[in-house]
Amino acid sequence: MTQKYKTKPLDCWGKAKELRRNYYQKYATIKEKGGLRWTGGAWAFDAIPAGLGDDVVHITGEPYGATIAWNKDFALECMEAAEAKGWARDLCAYMRNYWGSMYLNEYAWGGEYPKPDFAFQDHICCSHAKWYQHVAEHEGIPFYCIDVSVGPYNELNENRLNYVVAQMHEAIEWLEKITGRTYDDGKLIEAVYNECRSTSTWAEICALNKAVPAPLDEKTMYSLYVLGTLEKHAKEVADFYEELRDEVKDRVEKGIAALATERCRLISDTQPPWGFLRVFRYLQKFGALSIGSLYTFGLIGVWEVKEDGTWGPRITPQEKGIEIKSRDQALRILADWTLSRPEWQHFYFPQLKNEMMIRIVREWSVDGVMLHYNRGCEGLSLGIAENRLALLEVGVPVMTFEGNMGDEREFDETRTMARIDAFMESLDLERLEE
Repeated sequence: MTQKYKTKPLDCWGKAKELRRNYYQKYATIKEKGGLRWTGGAWAFDAIPAGLGDDVVHITGEPYGATIAWNKDFALECMEAAEAKGWARDLCAYMRNYWGSMYLNEYAWGGEYPKPDFAFQDHICCSHAKWYQHVAEHEGIPFYCIDVSVGPYNELNENRLNYVVAQMHEAIEWLEKITGRTYDDGKLIEAVYNECRSTSTWAEICALNKAVPAPLDEKTMYSLYVLGTLEKHAKEVADFYEELRDEVKDRVEKGIAALATERCRLISDTQPPWGFLRVFRYLQKFGALSIGSLYTFGLIGVWEVKEDGTWGPRITPQEKGIEIKSRDQALRILADWTLSRPEWQHFYFPQLKNEMMIRIVREWSVDGVMLHYNRGCEGLSLGIAENRLALLEVGVPVMTFEGNMGDEREFDETRTMARIDAFMESLDLERLEE
């Protein structure tokens, strides 16, 4: 195998694993210390419950469902438990994994399923509100959901923003009522600052992958972006992302590659089949790697178009010198910031995703696209066939494969590897010598 570039593991890899492990352990044990647990999605406004105190912690359902999916034996148990309750197999795979864990009363990290004290969610994907409505009914806990389906960010106006912010104010009153705690606006403001910092910094990290060779590969990025899906409002996560950014900058400056034999740059799309991440290692046998995806970049990362017309991290309020002085100001900034998230835009029109994917192909020097026809996620797979056509129309090679991010029964590994072989051949890539 011919090595073109220097490569080495990330120095901060161990810290990323520690942060993730501590997050799940804290959730499991916080009740022993008199704290509160809540549950919601990775896109929930977790900066809002932060105003209740440092001992109010949460578990985000999608990353937890992905964790279960990685453990294929446990995932099958969870899926079958959900199906035994009558739920259809075409529902969100993360949701079915989560519900199965709840039904079985088994925590993916060992012990009993840690019952939350309340559920707090926002609704942008088709199953978000119903997911936690069922959890609340099953566990007998209070539930509040914020409707954020106000249209794409390029059509945002004052009335639409006010609609979301008004629900946020009501949510805080609800949180005080159900917990009996006095809300701390200072903690909310700190959480908003941290969320803007972490999500902007993650976008900056992803933008550094425009370099050739790419300093990060997507399989590695899955273990890094997930911290933002767990606690995007936490100071520890924002600080870690800045540490990671500095290390990735150093890798770019020194020409340190994620793949020493990089000769083909790909992007993927939506969630991967979590039980079969070795697909990404298989690509490397051809000197190919996925440098990311709209999913990896935009699920948590927040972006803006820069003066030169390229995509870059959105400038944070603190970088603009904005001092947040009130609850309403904090909520307005949080709402506007979140509504600009790239992965929220294409819930409305496939064309918006077309434009973002074509932008990534051009700005990140991408040679081809792998589209996952993911039956496990109705929301992020919406319009994916239209995305394929749009990419083909501008001359981008596209490979599709079918699967499910959380249900291994819907993924044919042998067939997918065969499709990769054919795709590599279409790109004039032969396997490198071992």
